[in-house]
Amino acid sequence: MEKALVERLEAAVARLEAAAAASSGPSLSATPRDLEGVPAASDPAIVAYDEFVAEAFGRLNAAAEKIGGKVLEATNILAEAFAVAKDLLVQAKQLQKPASMANAQDFFKPLNDACAKAAAMTEGRRPDYFNHMKSVADSLAALAWVAFLGKDMGMSFPTAHVEESWQMAEFYNNKVLVEYRNKDADHVEWAKALKELYIPGLRDYVKKYYPLGPVWGPAGSAPAVQPKAAAPTPKAPAVKGPPPPAPPSAPLFSTDKSPKSSQPKQGMSAVFQEISAGKAVTTGLRKVTDDMKTKNRADRSGVVNSTAAAPAPEKTSRAGSFAFKSAPPKLELQMGRKWVVENQVGKKDLAIDDCDSKQSVYVYGCKDTVLQVNGKVNNITVDKCTKFGIVFKDVVAAFEVVNCNGVEVQCQGTAPTISIDNSSGCQLYLSKDSLGASITSAKSSEMNVLVPSGVTDGDWVEHALPQQYIHTFKDGQFITSPVSHSGA
Repeated sequence: MEKALVERLEAAVARLEAAAAASSGPSLSATPRDLEGVPAASDPAIVAYDEFVAEAFGRLNAAAEKIGGKVLEATNILAEAFAVAKDLLVQAKQLQKPASMANAQDFFKPLNDACAKAAAMTEGRRPDYFNHMKSVADSLAALAWVAFLGKDMGMSFPTAHVEESWQMAEFYNNKVLVEYRNKDADHVEWAKALKELYIPGLRDYVKKYYPLGPVWGPAGSAPAVQPKAAAPTPKAPAVKGPPPPAPPSAPLFSTDKSPKSSQPKQGMSAVFQEISAGKAVTTGLRKVTDDMKTKNRADRSGVVNSTAAAPAPEKTSRAGSFAFKSAPPKLELQMGRKWVVENQVGKKDLAIDDCDSKQSVYVYGCKDTVLQVNGKVNNITVDKCTKFGIVFKDVVAAFEVVNCNGVEVQCQGTAPTISIDNSSGCQLYLSKDSLGASITSAKSSEMNVLVPSGVTDGDWVEHALPQQYIHTFKDGQFITSPVSHSGA
């Protein structure tokens, strides 16, 4: 009996020693791709991640390859970011959980770099397929769930974070659906596949395998540091030197408070700093004599002189704060599909006559100009224009006003969707046929819609669109209603 017990104990000790030897983690010098052979890469959660990504991206890549161009490039960056997220999940099981986000910045840097690539595609002048690229760039914020370190870090739980991040990207994804729903089935398929990648795809995966964030290694493991990149493939030496590095982009993961600036304070901050220092702040001030007082000055009698009134300063807004660049004016049809109107100043007689429903119109950087579109087009976008007027007949998809100040729009036919984004002072005239249009506004002010009067022909009735809202919490949900003012 004793001999059998000793043999069983020795066998148990041998199994424990073998398990301890097999569970020893790799060194930090291993690259992300080298971790595929370790036990963490064969974890059921990682295997399920590979299956989920392969299925979701199969449909997305098929649609992107049919479209090609920038859409395919943005889709490839999206796939790269998901691959980086998988590498971080594999490595997290071998490393100790960071105490704070500041200690994990280097570890999450590869994911930050992938997201920065997508964001760079949307910068500068609005490119073709902007809504596609903006959908990808905004949706990548959902991958920040891998940085969830606890509920006290100021971040939603992973499942909720994925849902909230997709809501930001869905605005532009819906624009793709609206623009191409009756035009190109490949773009519609791409937009639907992108949504299913996150909702329900990524959301359900995170909810099942990582509801409380990534699984980190036990205490005493190596600290989380930036993974070393794989050795690049050697290339032939280039003739010219490498271009200067791009400026660093804003990180996807926020850190602690930024260090205080060493520069001296200015404005009111300098005043309060001087008062706190106990200096004689009144030193050097002039004494106010009787003849300097307002009540004793002849030019301050209290009567307003209308002839000598100074002109009021011109009102500025965030939409009209940009400066116009001295670029040559342009009005041309590009590749038979897109009318481009750019940098027109003081032109009141611009017109586009020879157009059809498969063409789009893009207006950029015009000032004090009027454009007339005589025909049915697919969509019209007015971007960064000031004191601009446009008259059009029909649009198939949507009419958009973006980053404008002082714009007048008149629709003589039909327009299913009208969008006003980040603009100030927009007058919108609708015909009887376009009263069923859906108007969407965001970050805009001074918006008025004029509709025909049903009593007298030629008369207009003006309606102001609200720009202030009240949010109240009732019955477990928020109810939003526009602000209404009462009184004389």
